[in-house]
Amino acid sequence: MRKICLKRIAVFFTGFALSTASCFAAGVLGGEGQGVLLRKVTHSLLVILVGYLLAFILINIVNRRVKDIKSKHLTRKGVVYFFTMVILVSLALMWLRNIGSVTVIVSVIGAGIALALQEALLCMAGWFLIVVRRPFQIGDRVELGGVKGDVIDIRLFQTSLLEIGNWVDADQSTGRIVNIPNSAVFKKENFNYNQGFEFIWNEIKIQVTFESDWKRAEEIMIEHGKGIASGKEDLAHKKINFMTKRYMIKHGKLTPIVYVNIKESGVELTLRYLTEAKARRNTQDALCREILSDFRKEGKVTFAYPTYRIVR
Repeated sequence: MRKICLKRIAVFFTGFALSTASCFAAGVLGGEGQGVLLRKVTHSLLVILVGYLLAFILINIVNRRVKDIKSKHLTRKGVVYFFTMVILVSLALMWLRNIGSVTVIVSVIGAGIALALQEALLCMAGWFLIVVRRPFQIGDRVELGGVKGDVIDIRLFQTSLLEIGNWVDADQSTGRIVNIPNSAVFKKENFNYNQGFEFIWNEIKIQVTFESDWKRAEEIMIEHGKGIASGKEDLAHKKINFMTKRYMIKHGKLTPIVYVNIKESGVELTLRYLTEAKARRNTQDALCREILSDFRKEGKVTFAYPTYRIVR
């Protein structure tokens, strides 16, 4: 966060110097006199230094006293945004007192910036939508711009995700950080795994031979599915009832269920159950281990697999 503050100070100094040079070239500041100009430059530098010094002090206090990682991160970003806004407003009031004399210049410059930086402006609008409308927030698991991951940071121009999936199965982390422009919230679909209802449906498919006791296999799968989903059904009902106040949502059966299908190699049994989005692989691993163990104990249940017969 210290690096962020130092970067922002450097950006402000650079931008301020360029703005002052531009004003000299345009002759806008020519009539004010060197004394007035020097005083405004000094006051502007003082505002920037004091503003970011206060932000730096508050960020250090937050780092020492706030223990929760998510709360600490959000508080630090709030401090930076607040003091940045205060500095911008202070500089605007200081330099644009005579609005009428710079209206034409500002209009022309604004039109040029809007044309040249339309993607950047769209990213800023996307950031505003994310902050106000909250389609997702830090810590949520989302799919944004075709990339799935956990939101670890939301900045003015881009959102950072810790990528999941891709070459890794069952939505586990790949270890890569992906930065996605905030304009993606306007251009592409975005999915949230956590907002309002943090459960997802997961399925485990198993094939047993036609000669197997598939009903007994179904009982075993249902039994273990209920063990994994124990305690989640009531919470899921509460979450859905809460969401019906905002969305048109209907819910049906939330308990684990097994669907039966006939395949070429045998009988396919599909266990469908509720689990937390971030616990999908762990629950699937636990279920598969328990089902394999119980199937081994059953003499009438055999796994099916493709076979070939050669007839002479």
